[in-house]
Amino acid sequence: MVDVMESPKIHPTGKMFILSDGEGKNGTIELMEPLDEEISGIVEVVGRVTAKATIMCASYVQFKEDNHPFDLGLYNEAVKITHEFPQFFPLGVVQYG
Repeated sequence: MVDVMESPKIHPTGKMFILSDGEGKNGTIELMEPLDEEISGIVEVVGRVTAKATIMCASYVQFKEDNHPFDLGLYNEAVKITHEFPQFFPLGVVQYG
């Protein structure tokens, strides 16, 4: 699963945070190790959905809005398109050769 969310709420242990998806839904993100940096703003999370309906985070990226505002609605539409047409937007490692 890949998604971008905003306004993280970080658990005191640093091993979990809750994000809002911009459409009023929240997602709980679990980490293997505690955060070693402060996170805020728009965050892209890559991971897998667990049986507890959380996301086990494989990686995350913060989008800084210093120079350009991030259009969360447009990004969400792009993600929906990649899920509708997986044959054109494969997730994972692609080998050439």
